[in-house]
Formats: sequence, C-alpha cells, structure tokens
Amino acid sequence: MARAKTNAARLLDARGIPYVVRVYDADRAFHSADEAADLLGVPGETVYKTLVVLREGARAAGKPMLVLVPSNRQTDLKKLARTLGEKKLRMATKAEAERLTGLQIGAISPLAVRSGAFEVLVDEAVRTIERIHISAGIRGVDLEVGVADLLAATEARLSPAAGP
Repeated sequence: MARAKTNAARLLDARGIPYVVRVYDADRAFHSADEAADLLGVPGETVYKTLVVLREGARAAGKPMLVLVPSNRQTDLKKLARTLGEKKLRMATKAEAERLTGLQIGAISPLAVRSGAFEVLVDEAVRTIERIHISAGIRGVDLEVGVADLLAATEARLSPAAGP
C-alpha cells in the first residue's frame, strides 16, 4: 500500500529535518498513545501524546494549547496552570479538539496544524530522550524525530506538564 505524505512529514521535509515514518496500524484505527508505544515496540516515555488544552475564565480568548506528554503519564492541568500563571485550564472535548485542529483524536500532531494557531508546550521529561515519537497527523502513523528538531519546528516551550 502506498503511503500518502502527511502535512507533518511535508513540514519536516521543507525544513530539511530528518525523520522516520512508522506505520503501526494500516487500518488507521484509534489507539491510545500507550497502545501505539506497544505496537511500535518502543518505550512509552518516547511516545508523546498531543492534547488540546484550553484556558478558562478571563483569559479564555488566548490561544489554545497543544500539550505533549509521554504516553505513560497523565497531564497535570493544575501544575501546568501554575507554571503558566493561569487560574484554570481544561482539556478540550473531543469535538473541540477536532474542530480546532482539523485532525481526528488519535492523530493530532503539533506538526500538522496551522503554524502559530496554537501555543505548543512539551513536558520537560523530553530532556531525558534524544528522539521522540509523535503522531504523523493520521491515525496509525507515527513520526520519529529528534527532540531538538521537533522543538525548533514547532517553536515549542518546555514546561512541567505531566504528573506521576
């Protein structure tokens, strides 16, 4: 089966950033990030899920956030809010996440959304790895890319975002 190039891969190509495409489900079914790690045969701490997080209250009009955390950890919204100086943050609903990103849940990628449309935050645990696995922008397909390259391509900031 021929693979169509995703917008995320096109962005990396345009910037000359090396990456590896890994298909873990040719049927493109939904899988959690933990399941994706198992299917890829890689440690969960190298597979990052991309979550859409929204501000609440007076600053709700600010940019939505894409928060990347390791597949084997949960997002700690209270810790993230404190770090960002926000009163309250919340996870986007499935419908909100898909509407804002134009991508399906399970396929949201910081490389496949409009540039500048989101504030991108990556959990600081990423400092312990050299290469990261993220969605390619379609379900069942992963991109393995260098951490420094991903941070540069997405203009992401490191932030404590994951809990235990």
